Amino acid sequence: MSQQTFESYEEFWPYYVAMHSRAATRWVHLTGTLTGLALTAYGLARGRKRYALALPLIGYGTAWPAHFLIEKNNPATFGNPAWSLRGDAQMIRMMLAGRDGELAETAARWLAENR
Repeated sequence: MSQQTFESYEEFWPYYVAMHSRAATRWVHLTGTLTGLALTAYGLARGRKRYALALPLIGYGTAWPAHFLIEKNNPATFGNPAWSLRGDAQMIRMMLAGRDGELAETAARWLAENR
């Protein structure tokens, strides 16, 4: 799939979800992000500023291999870093709210329309 360009985040969002079409990819993202966030909070609460690196290192360190190994695509971060960060937060919020099925439907719809 070639590099996509978007005029707005709202236009980008379905593409972002489609790049996470498999539930395993979404769950790896959620696990990595929440683990990195927890370690960052733990470290900062104890005055260890270097723990702030846990979020990007663990978050991206788990998410990117999921794209290569599970999705067989490149992370959306490579072309749209700010919107991807926003998309990751939105995707994780939806998953925590029990809306993973809605994400799967959004991904399937975008892929059907754009392949």
